[in-house]
Amino acid sequence: MMALDSESEKLIVVGRLCGVFGVKGWLKVYSFTEQQLQILEYKPWYLKRGDCLQQFDLIESRKHGKGIVVQLKGIHSRDIAAEWVNAEIMIDSEQLPKLPEGEFYWADLTGLKVLDLSGVLLGIVVDFMQTGANDVLVLKVPSSEQNEGSQEVLIPYLMDQVIKKVDLEQQEIIVDWDVNY
Repeated sequence: MMALDSESEKLIVVGRLCGVFGVKGWLKVYSFTEQQLQILEYKPWYLKRGDCLQQFDLIESRKHGKGIVVQLKGIHSRDIAAEWVNAEIMIDSEQLPKLPEGEFYWADLTGLKVLDLSGVLLGIVVDFMQTGANDVLVLKVPSSEQNEGSQEVLIPYLMDQVIKKVDLEQQEIIVDWDVNY
């Protein structure tokens, strides 16, 4: 196992191990990739449990029902496989295809400040949701005197309508959004 460090900053989460399959160490995979089977194209996998990562090679994979099952090198029993359930599947982000101008991977937007048109900080991007109609930014709003503790704000990811500018260098997203929505 290796500890998380600056090298792991190049890693991106592409899925999660969501259960065991059979008695020979196979695992069920929940893929975050746009095309479910695309996750199998990326190698090697790094599984993240807590603060540690471990690299695994994919031995075999197959479609099973609506999902995917895999066998990873070094995991040959149901008991060992069970230890990895809920681990995040990470890959080197350099493996991802380059996107056209103006398109971004969610991982590129996570952690960015979101400001309204007048420069007021609405929050920090912490997650995303897919709704079918459009993606939604999930922002963590810093606690203040008005709101005790932190809260979440949801903003639709609609380029030009709501999202006016994404500036990766400045680490910010400018939106046309009322803070009171």
